[in-house]
Amino acid sequence: MTPFRDRPIRRKLMTMILVTSGVVLALTCAAFIGYELLTFRGTAARQLETLGEIIAAESTGAVAFDNQRDATEILSALKAERHIVAACLYDSTGRIFARYPANAPDRDFPPQPLADGYRFSDGFLVGFTPVVQVAGSDRFGTLHLRSDMAAMWERLRLYGLIAALVVVLASAVAYGLSQTFQRQISQPILALADTARAISDRRDYAVRAQKHGDDELGVLTDAFNHMLTQIQEQNRLLEQRVRERTAELEAANDELEAFCSSAAHDLRTPLRTVTGFADVLLDPRAKMSEAEAARYLRLIRDGSGQMSQLIDDLLAFSRLGRQALARQVVEVDVLCREVFEELQVERGQRKVELRLGSLPAVVGDPGLLRVVFTNLLANALKYTRPREIAVIEIGVETKPEHQAVPVYFVRDNGVGFDMRDAGKLFGVFQRLHHAHEFEGTGVGLATVRRIVDRHGGRIWAEARLGAGATFYFTLAA
Repeated sequence: MTPFRDRPIRRKLMTMILVTSGVVLALTCAAFIGYELLTFRGTAARQLETLGEIIAAESTGAVAFDNQRDATEILSALKAERHIVAACLYDSTGRIFARYPANAPDRDFPPQPLADGYRFSDGFLVGFTPVVQVAGSDRFGTLHLRSDMAAMWERLRLYGLIAALVVVLASAVAYGLSQTFQRQISQPILALADTARAISDRRDYAVRAQKHGDDELGVLTDAFNHMLTQIQEQNRLLEQRVRERTAELEAANDELEAFCSSAAHDLRTPLRTVTGFADVLLDPRAKMSEAEAARYLRLIRDGSGQMSQLIDDLLAFSRLGRQALARQVVEVDVLCREVFEELQVERGQRKVELRLGSLPAVVGDPGLLRVVFTNLLANALKYTRPREIAVIEIGVETKPEHQAVPVYFVRDNGVGFDMRDAGKLFGVFQRLHHAHEFEGTGVGLATVRRIVDRHGGRIWAEARLGAGATFYFTLAA
Protein backbone atom coordinates (compact mmCIF):
# COMPACT_ATOMS: atom_id res chain seq x y z
CA MET A 1 0.00 0.00 0.00
CA THR A 2 1.32 3.40 -0.99
CA PRO A 3 2.15 5.58 2.05
CA PHE A 4 0.00 8.66 2.46
CA ARG A 5 2.96 11.00 1.93
CA ASP A 6 3.57 9.47 -1.54
CA ARG A 7 -0.01 9.80 -2.80
CA PRO A 8 -0.99 12.46 -5.38
CA ILE A 9 -1.82 15.84 -3.91
CA ARG A 10 -5.40 15.67 -5.19
CA ARG A 11 -5.99 12.48 -3.24
CA LYS A 12 -4.29 13.94 -0.19
CA LEU A 13 -6.48 17.05 -0.26
CA MET A 14 -9.68 15.03 -0.79
CA THR A 15 -8.69 12.59 1.94
CA MET A 16 -7.99 15.42 4.38
CA ILE A 17 -11.27 17.18 3.52
CA LEU A 18 -13.32 13.99 3.81
CA VAL A 19 -11.60 12.80 6.99
CA THR A 20 -11.99 16.23 8.60
CA SER A 21 -15.64 16.43 7.58
CA GLY A 22 -16.25 12.86 8.77
CA VAL A 23 -14.63 13.48 12.15
CA VAL A 24 -16.60 16.69 12.65
CA LEU A 25 -19.85 14.95 11.67
CA ALA A 26 -19.08 11.96 13.89
CA LEU A 27 -18.34 14.21 16.87
CA THR A 28 -21.47 16.26 16.17
CA CYS A 29 -23.66 13.15 15.92
CA ALA A 30 -22.07 11.64 19.03
CA ALA A 31 -22.70 14.85 20.96
CA PHE A 32 -26.29 14.98 19.69
CA ILE A 33 -26.96 11.33 20.56
CA GLY A 34 -25.31 11.73 23.96
CA TYR A 35 -27.40 14.78 24.66
CA GLU A 36 -30.56 12.95 23.58
CA LEU A 37 -29.61 9.97 25.76
CA LEU A 38 -29.19 12.15 28.83
CA THR A 39 -32.37 14.05 28.04
CA PHE A 40 -34.33 10.85 27.45
CA ARG A 41 -33.15 9.31 30.72
CA GLY A 42 -34.23 12.39 32.64
CA THR A 43 -37.57 12.55 30.84
CA ALA A 44 -38.17 8.84 31.31
CA ALA A 45 -37.44 9.14 35.04
CA ARG A 46 -39.83 12.09 35.42
CA GLN A 47 -42.58 10.34 33.43
CA LEU A 48 -42.25 7.15 35.46
CA GLU A 49 -42.25 9.17 38.67
CA THR A 50 -45.46 10.92 37.57
CA LEU A 51 -47.05 7.62 36.63
CA GLY A 52 -46.02 6.19 39.98
CA GLU A 53 -47.62 9.08 41.85
CA ILE A 54 -50.87 8.55 39.93
CA ILE A 55 -50.95 4.78 40.54
CA ALA A 56 -50.00 5.28 44.21
CA ALA A 57 -52.81 7.82 44.67
CA GLU A 58 -55.36 5.45 43.09
CA SER A 59 -54.14 2.54 45.21
CA THR A 60 -54.48 4.35 48.55
CA GLY A 61 -57.97 3.02 49.32
CA ALA A 62 -57.24 -0.54 48.21
CA VAL A 63 -54.12 -0.73 50.35
CA ALA A 64 -55.73 1.03 53.32
CA PHE A 65 -58.74 -1.35 53.34
CA ASP A 66 -56.69 -4.41 52.38
CA ASN A 67 -58.59 -4.85 49.10
CA GLN A 68 -56.18 -6.95 47.12
CA ARG A 69 -58.52 -7.44 44.16
CA ASP A 70 -58.95 -3.70 43.60
CA ALA A 71 -55.22 -3.19 43.94
CA THR A 72 -54.53 -5.89 41.34
CA GLU A 73 -57.02 -4.29 38.92
CA ILE A 74 -55.38 -0.92 39.39
CA LEU A 75 -51.97 -2.39 38.59
CA SER A 76 -53.37 -4.27 35.58
CA ALA A 77 -54.08 -0.88 33.98
CA LEU A 78 -50.32 -0.68 33.42
CA LYS A 79 -50.82 -2.89 30.37
CA ALA A 80 -51.28 0.33 28.46
CA GLU A 81 -47.70 1.31 29.38
CA ARG A 82 -45.67 -1.13 27.30
CA HIS A 83 -42.41 -0.15 28.85
CA ILE A 84 -43.57 -1.20 32.38
CA VAL A 85 -42.33 -4.77 32.84
CA ALA A 86 -43.15 -5.21 36.52
CA ALA A 87 -44.98 -3.44 39.35
CA CYS A 88 -46.09 -4.26 42.84
CA LEU A 89 -47.65 -2.77 45.96
CA TYR A 90 -46.17 -3.32 49.39
CA ASP A 91 -48.32 -2.94 52.50
CA SER A 92 -47.19 -1.05 55.54
CA THR A 93 -45.24 -4.09 56.77
CA GLY A 94 -43.27 -4.41 53.55
CA ARG A 95 -45.15 -7.46 52.29
CA ILE A 96 -46.08 -7.68 48.61
CA PHE A 97 -49.78 -6.84 48.55
CA ALA A 98 -50.48 -6.93 44.77
CA ARG A 99 -48.39 -7.44 41.67
CA TYR A 100 -48.25 -6.91 37.92
CA PRO A 101 -48.25 -9.17 36.01
CA ALA A 102 -50.48 -11.05 38.37
CA ASN A 103 -48.67 -14.34 37.82
CA ALA A 104 -45.16 -12.89 38.22
CA PRO A 105 -43.05 -14.83 40.72
CA ASP A 106 -41.71 -13.18 43.89
CA ARG A 107 -38.13 -13.29 42.62
CA ASP A 108 -39.05 -10.61 40.05
CA PHE A 109 -39.56 -8.10 42.86
CA PRO A 110 -37.34 -6.84 45.64
CA PRO A 111 -38.24 -8.65 48.89
CA GLN A 112 -38.47 -5.31 50.69
CA PRO A 113 -39.18 -1.80 49.36
CA LEU A 114 -36.09 0.32 48.90
CA ALA A 115 -35.60 4.04 49.37
CA ASP A 116 -38.10 6.30 47.66
CA GLY A 117 -37.12 7.71 44.29
CA TYR A 118 -36.30 6.56 40.72
CA ARG A 119 -32.97 5.34 39.45
CA PHE A 120 -31.33 3.31 36.67
CA SER A 121 -30.12 -0.12 37.68
CA ASP A 122 -29.10 -3.21 35.71
CA GLY A 123 -30.53 -1.85 32.45
CA PHE A 124 -33.90 -0.91 34.00
CA LEU A 125 -35.47 2.22 35.38
CA VAL A 126 -36.78 1.34 38.85
CA GLY A 127 -38.50 3.45 41.44
CA PHE A 128 -40.40 3.43 44.71
CA THR A 129 -43.31 5.78 45.52
CA PRO A 130 -45.02 6.05 48.96
CA VAL A 131 -48.74 5.26 49.10
CA VAL A 132 -50.29 7.95 51.36
CA GLN A 133 -53.57 9.75 51.63
CA VAL A 134 -52.02 13.17 51.48
CA ALA A 135 -48.45 14.32 51.59
CA GLY A 136 -47.12 14.14 55.12
CA SER A 137 -49.86 11.75 56.39
CA ASP A 138 -49.44 8.14 57.55
CA ARG A 139 -47.95 5.78 54.98
CA PHE A 140 -50.14 2.87 53.88
CA GLY A 141 -47.60 1.14 51.68
CA THR A 142 -45.14 1.50 48.81
CA LEU A 143 -45.54 1.28 45.02
CA HIS A 144 -42.69 -0.29 43.03
CA LEU A 145 -42.38 0.23 39.24
CA ARG A 146 -39.79 -1.24 36.89
CA SER A 147 -39.50 -0.01 33.30
CA ASP A 148 -37.29 -1.43 30.60
CA MET A 149 -35.16 0.79 28.31
CA ALA A 150 -36.58 -0.56 25.04
CA ALA A 151 -37.93 2.86 24.09
CA MET A 152 -34.57 4.43 24.72
CA TRP A 153 -32.73 1.83 22.64
CA GLU A 154 -35.32 2.16 19.90
CA ARG A 155 -34.82 5.90 19.89
CA LEU A 156 -31.05 5.47 19.89
CA ARG A 157 -31.31 3.12 16.91
CA LEU A 158 -33.46 5.69 15.12
CA TYR A 159 -31.01 8.43 15.93
CA GLY A 160 -28.13 6.18 14.83
CA LEU A 161 -29.83 5.58 11.48
CA ILE A 162 -30.47 9.31 11.10
CA ALA A 163 -26.84 10.08 12.02
CA ALA A 164 -25.56 7.46 9.56
CA LEU A 165 -27.78 8.90 6.82
CA VAL A 166 -26.57 12.41 7.63
CA VAL A 167 -22.94 11.25 7.55
CA VAL A 168 -23.45 9.52 4.19
CA LEU A 169 -25.24 12.51 2.66
CA ALA A 170 -22.78 14.99 4.17
CA SER A 171 -19.84 12.87 2.96
CA ALA A 172 -21.31 12.82 -0.55
CA VAL A 173 -21.76 16.59 -0.46
CA ALA A 174 -18.25 17.03 1.00
CA TYR A 175 -16.83 14.78 -1.71
CA GLY A 176 -18.50 16.84 -4.42
CA LEU A 177 -17.37 20.12 -2.88
CA SER A 178 -13.86 18.79 -2.32
CA GLN A 179 -13.68 17.81 -5.99
CA THR A 180 -14.40 21.44 -6.85
CA PHE A 181 -12.43 23.27 -4.16
CA GLN A 182 -9.32 21.07 -4.15
CA ARG A 183 -8.68 22.11 -7.75
CA GLN A 184 -8.08 25.67 -6.52
CA ILE A 185 -5.05 24.32 -4.66
CA SER A 186 -4.03 21.27 -6.67
CA GLN A 187 -4.17 22.79 -10.16
CA PRO A 188 -1.51 25.49 -9.54
CA ILE A 189 0.70 22.95 -7.78
CA LEU A 190 0.21 20.39 -10.55
CA ALA A 191 0.95 23.11 -13.12
CA LEU A 192 4.22 23.85 -11.32
CA ALA A 193 5.01 20.12 -11.17
CA ASP A 194 4.27 19.66 -14.90
CA THR A 195 6.43 22.68 -15.75
CA ALA A 196 9.28 21.38 -13.59
CA ARG A 197 8.93 17.94 -15.23
CA ALA A 198 8.99 19.47 -18.71
CA ILE A 199 12.11 21.43 -17.82
CA SER A 200 13.77 18.36 -16.34
CA ASP A 201 12.91 16.13 -19.33
CA ARG A 202 13.46 18.55 -22.23
CA ARG A 203 15.81 21.14 -20.66
CA ASP A 204 13.41 23.74 -22.05
CA TYR A 205 13.58 26.84 -19.87
CA ALA A 206 11.27 28.79 -22.16
CA VAL A 207 8.12 27.17 -20.69
CA ARG A 208 6.21 29.01 -17.99
CA ALA A 209 3.79 27.83 -15.31
CA GLN A 210 0.24 29.14 -15.62
CA LYS A 211 -0.85 31.46 -12.81
CA HIS A 212 -4.29 30.73 -11.31
CA GLY A 213 -4.63 33.54 -8.77
CA ASP A 214 -2.94 36.15 -6.62
CA ASP A 215 -2.74 34.08 -3.44
CA GLU A 216 0.36 32.43 -2.01
CA LEU A 217 0.36 29.89 -4.84
CA GLY A 218 0.20 32.78 -7.30
CA VAL A 219 3.22 34.35 -5.62
CA LEU A 220 4.99 30.98 -5.77
CA THR A 221 4.14 30.68 -9.49
CA ASP A 222 5.49 34.19 -10.16
CA ALA A 223 8.68 33.38 -8.25
CA PHE A 224 9.04 30.09 -10.16
CA ASN A 225 8.57 31.81 -13.52
CA HIS A 226 10.99 34.56 -12.52
CA MET A 227 13.54 31.91 -11.60
CA LEU A 228 13.06 30.30 -15.03
CA THR A 229 13.56 33.69 -16.68
CA GLN A 230 16.82 34.17 -14.77
CA ILE A 231 18.00 30.65 -15.66
CA GLN A 232 17.06 31.21 -19.31
CA GLU A 233 18.93 34.51 -19.35
CA GLN A 234 21.95 32.93 -17.66
CA ASN A 235 21.89 30.10 -20.19
CA ARG A 236 21.64 32.62 -23.02
CA LEU A 237 24.59 34.55 -21.63
CA LEU A 238 26.50 31.31 -21.09
CA GLU A 239 25.80 30.15 -24.65
CA GLN A 240 26.82 33.56 -25.95
CA ARG A 241 29.99 33.44 -23.87
CA VAL A 242 30.71 29.93 -25.14
CA ARG A 243 30.21 31.09 -28.73
CA GLU A 244 32.48 34.06 -28.11
CA ARG A 245 35.12 31.89 -26.48
CA THR A 246 34.82 29.37 -29.30
CA ALA A 247 35.23 32.14 -31.86
CA GLU A 248 38.19 33.49 -29.92
CA LEU A 249 39.71 30.02 -29.74
CA GLU A 250 39.22 29.46 -33.46
CA ALA A 251 40.70 32.88 -34.19
CA ALA A 252 43.58 32.13 -31.85
CA ASN A 253 44.17 28.80 -33.57
CA ASP A 254 44.10 30.46 -36.97
CA GLU A 255 46.39 33.17 -35.67
CA LEU A 256 48.70 30.58 -34.14
CA GLU A 257 48.88 28.67 -37.40
CA ALA A 258 49.65 31.84 -39.34
CA PHE A 259 52.03 32.92 -36.62
CA CYS A 260 53.96 29.65 -36.73
CA SER A 261 54.21 29.81 -40.49
CA SER A 262 55.33 33.44 -40.46
CA ALA A 263 57.68 32.94 -37.53
CA ALA A 264 59.34 30.01 -39.25
CA HIS A 265 59.84 32.11 -42.38
CA ASP A 266 60.92 35.36 -40.73
CA LEU A 267 63.22 33.78 -38.18
CA ARG A 268 64.82 31.57 -40.82
CA THR A 269 65.87 34.59 -42.95
CA PRO A 270 68.28 36.18 -40.41
CA LEU A 271 69.43 32.70 -39.40
CA ARG A 272 70.35 31.96 -43.01
CA THR A 273 72.27 35.26 -43.11
CA VAL A 274 74.18 34.46 -39.92
CA THR A 275 74.87 30.86 -40.94
CA GLY A 276 75.84 31.71 -44.51
CA PHE A 277 78.37 34.41 -43.69
CA ALA A 278 79.72 32.46 -40.73
CA ASP A 279 80.40 29.52 -43.09
CA VAL A 280 82.23 31.88 -45.42
CA LEU A 281 84.42 33.17 -42.61
CA LEU A 282 85.12 29.65 -41.35
CA ASP A 283 86.01 28.30 -44.78
CA PRO A 284 89.83 27.79 -44.76
CA ARG A 285 89.96 28.06 -48.54
CA ALA A 286 88.35 31.51 -48.52
CA LYS A 287 90.73 34.38 -49.23
CA MET A 288 89.35 37.76 -48.24
CA SER A 289 90.58 41.09 -47.09
CA GLU A 290 90.11 42.45 -43.60
CA ALA A 291 87.54 44.97 -44.92
CA GLU A 292 85.51 42.18 -46.53
CA ALA A 293 85.67 40.07 -43.36
CA ALA A 294 84.55 43.07 -41.31
CA ARG A 295 81.62 43.55 -43.69
CA TYR A 296 80.60 39.90 -43.22
CA LEU A 297 80.81 40.32 -39.46
CA ARG A 298 78.57 43.41 -39.62
CA LEU A 299 76.04 41.44 -41.69
CA ILE A 300 76.15 38.64 -39.12
CA ARG A 301 75.63 41.18 -36.32
CA ASP A 302 72.72 42.81 -38.19
CA GLY A 303 71.09 39.42 -38.79
CA SER A 304 71.39 38.40 -35.13
CA GLY A 305 70.09 41.82 -34.10
CA GLN A 306 67.11 41.43 -36.42
CA MET A 307 66.40 37.99 -34.98
CA SER A 308 66.71 39.37 -31.43
CA GLN A 309 64.23 42.14 -32.30
CA LEU A 310 61.84 39.56 -33.75
CA ILE A 311 62.03 37.51 -30.55
CA ASP A 312 61.43 40.58 -28.37
CA ASP A 313 58.41 41.57 -30.48
CA LEU A 314 57.03 38.05 -30.29
CA LEU A 315 57.37 37.97 -26.51
CA ALA A 316 55.61 41.33 -26.19
CA PHE A 317 52.87 40.14 -28.54
CA SER A 318 52.33 36.91 -26.58
CA ARG A 319 52.07 38.79 -23.27
CA LEU A 320 49.04 40.72 -24.52
CA GLY A 321 46.84 37.63 -24.26
CA ARG A 322 47.71 37.12 -20.59
CA GLN A 323 47.84 40.70 -19.34
CA ALA A 324 44.74 41.76 -17.37
CA LEU A 325 43.07 45.02 -18.40
CA ALA A 326 43.33 47.86 -15.87
CA ARG A 327 40.44 49.99 -17.08
CA GLN A 328 40.24 53.67 -16.19
CA VAL A 329 39.35 56.95 -17.84
CA VAL A 330 42.01 57.90 -20.40
CA GLU A 331 42.31 61.40 -21.86
CA VAL A 332 43.14 60.44 -25.43
CA ASP A 333 44.29 63.89 -26.62
CA VAL A 334 46.80 64.14 -23.73
CA LEU A 335 48.00 60.60 -24.45
CA CYS A 336 48.55 61.37 -28.17
CA ARG A 337 50.64 64.48 -27.41
CA GLU A 338 52.82 62.50 -24.98
CA VAL A 339 53.35 59.70 -27.52
CA PHE A 340 54.19 62.17 -30.28
CA GLU A 341 56.83 63.79 -28.05
CA GLU A 342 58.29 60.35 -27.18
CA LEU A 343 58.79 59.67 -30.91
CA GLN A 344 61.25 62.55 -31.27
CA VAL A 345 64.02 60.15 -32.33
CA GLU A 346 61.88 58.78 -35.18
CA ARG A 347 61.07 62.33 -36.32
CA GLY A 348 64.65 63.53 -36.25
CA GLN A 349 65.05 66.77 -38.20
CA ARG A 350 62.11 66.07 -40.48
CA LYS A 351 59.22 68.48 -40.93
CA VAL A 352 56.19 66.81 -39.35
CA GLU A 353 52.82 68.53 -39.03
CA LEU A 354 50.56 67.00 -36.33
CA ARG A 355 46.87 67.84 -36.61
CA LEU A 356 45.27 66.79 -33.35
CA GLY A 357 41.49 67.10 -33.22
CA SER A 358 39.18 67.16 -30.18
CA LEU A 359 39.34 63.58 -28.88
CA PRO A 360 36.81 62.32 -26.31
CA ALA A 361 38.03 60.47 -23.27
CA VAL A 362 37.63 56.70 -23.22
CA VAL A 363 37.59 53.97 -20.57
CA GLY A 364 40.42 51.52 -21.16
CA ASP A 365 43.86 50.31 -20.14
CA PRO A 366 46.12 53.39 -20.40
CA GLY A 367 49.30 51.35 -20.91
CA LEU A 368 47.86 49.29 -23.76
CA LEU A 369 46.22 52.30 -25.40
CA ARG A 370 49.63 53.98 -25.32
CA VAL A 371 50.99 50.99 -27.26
CA VAL A 372 48.19 51.42 -29.83
CA PHE A 373 48.94 55.09 -30.53
CA THR A 374 52.70 54.52 -30.36
CA ASN A 375 52.54 51.88 -33.11
CA LEU A 376 50.10 53.84 -35.28
CA LEU A 377 52.08 57.11 -34.99
CA ALA A 378 55.41 55.30 -35.53
CA ASN A 379 53.91 53.68 -38.65
CA ALA A 380 52.72 57.08 -39.90
CA LEU A 381 56.18 58.60 -39.34
CA LYS A 382 57.90 55.67 -41.08
CA TYR A 383 55.73 55.61 -44.20
CA THR A 384 55.74 59.42 -44.60
CA ARG A 385 59.54 59.45 -44.73
CA PRO A 386 59.62 60.08 -48.52
CA ARG A 387 57.46 63.19 -48.06
CA GLU A 388 59.06 66.61 -47.67
CA ILE A 389 56.44 67.58 -45.11
CA ALA A 390 54.78 64.74 -43.25
CA VAL A 391 51.16 65.42 -42.26
CA ILE A 392 49.66 63.22 -39.52
CA GLU A 393 46.07 63.78 -38.40
CA ILE A 394 44.45 62.25 -35.34
CA GLY A 395 40.71 62.71 -34.86
CA VAL A 396 37.24 61.22 -34.42
CA GLU A 397 34.60 60.51 -37.02
CA THR A 398 30.97 59.47 -36.75
CA LYS A 399 29.98 56.55 -38.95
CA PRO A 400 26.38 55.25 -39.34
CA GLU A 401 27.38 51.68 -38.52
CA HIS A 402 29.14 52.83 -35.32
CA GLN A 403 26.70 55.39 -33.91
CA ALA A 404 27.01 54.15 -30.34
CA VAL A 405 30.80 54.63 -30.08
CA PRO A 406 33.30 57.15 -31.44
CA VAL A 407 35.55 56.07 -34.31
CA TYR A 408 39.16 57.20 -33.77
CA PHE A 409 41.47 57.54 -36.76
CA VAL A 410 45.15 58.17 -37.52
CA ARG A 411 45.67 59.50 -41.06
CA ASP A 412 48.93 60.20 -42.88
CA ASN A 413 50.05 61.40 -46.31
CA GLY A 414 52.56 58.59 -46.73
CA VAL A 415 53.11 55.99 -49.44
CA GLY A 416 49.86 54.12 -48.67
CA PHE A 417 49.24 50.54 -49.85
CA ASP A 418 47.11 48.54 -52.24
CA MET A 419 43.71 47.74 -50.68
CA ARG A 420 43.89 44.30 -52.23
CA ASP A 421 46.52 43.52 -49.58
CA ALA A 422 44.47 44.93 -46.69
CA GLY A 423 43.60 41.41 -45.44
CA LYS A 424 47.25 40.77 -44.57
CA LEU A 425 47.73 44.10 -42.83
CA PHE A 426 47.12 43.00 -39.21
CA GLY A 427 48.73 39.56 -39.38
CA VAL A 428 51.90 38.69 -37.50
CA PHE A 429 55.02 39.20 -39.64
CA GLN A 430 52.89 40.48 -42.52
CA ARG A 431 54.57 43.38 -44.32
CA LEU A 432 53.26 45.14 -47.43
CA HIS A 433 56.62 46.73 -48.31
CA HIS A 434 60.08 45.29 -48.71
CA ALA A 435 62.39 45.35 -45.71
CA HIS A 436 65.01 47.35 -47.59
CA GLU A 437 62.39 50.06 -48.19
CA PHE A 438 60.90 50.28 -44.72
CA GLU A 439 62.29 48.47 -41.69
CA GLY A 440 60.11 46.53 -39.28
CA THR A 441 59.20 43.06 -38.05
CA GLY A 442 55.51 43.02 -39.01
CA VAL A 443 54.34 42.62 -35.39
CA GLY A 444 53.30 46.20 -34.58
CA LEU A 445 49.89 46.25 -36.32
CA ALA A 446 49.12 42.72 -35.10
CA THR A 447 49.75 44.01 -31.58
CA VAL A 448 47.42 46.97 -32.19
CA ARG A 449 44.66 44.69 -33.43
CA ARG A 450 44.92 42.39 -30.40
CA ILE A 451 44.73 45.35 -27.97
CA VAL A 452 41.68 46.78 -29.78
CA ASP A 453 40.03 43.33 -29.73
CA ARG A 454 40.64 43.02 -26.00
CA HIS A 455 38.90 46.38 -25.52
CA GLY A 456 35.84 45.09 -27.38
CA GLY A 457 36.43 47.17 -30.50
CA ARG A 458 37.57 46.63 -34.09
CA ILE A 459 40.21 48.14 -36.36
CA TRP A 460 40.43 48.55 -40.12
CA ALA A 461 42.34 50.64 -42.66
CA GLU A 462 41.70 52.52 -45.91
CA ALA A 463 44.49 53.59 -48.30
CA ARG A 464 45.61 54.20 -51.84
CA LEU A 465 49.09 53.65 -53.24
CA GLY A 466 50.99 56.89 -53.05
CA ALA A 467 48.09 58.74 -51.36
CA GLY A 468 48.52 57.86 -47.71
CA ALA A 469 46.59 55.60 -45.32
CA THR A 470 44.00 55.98 -42.60
CA PHE A 471 43.67 53.56 -39.68
CA TYR A 472 40.27 53.50 -37.94
CA PHE A 473 39.43 51.81 -34.68
CA THR A 474 36.68 51.72 -32.07
CA LEU A 475 36.69 50.85 -28.39
CA ALA A 476 33.76 49.38 -26.46
CA ALA A 477 31.48 51.96 -24.81
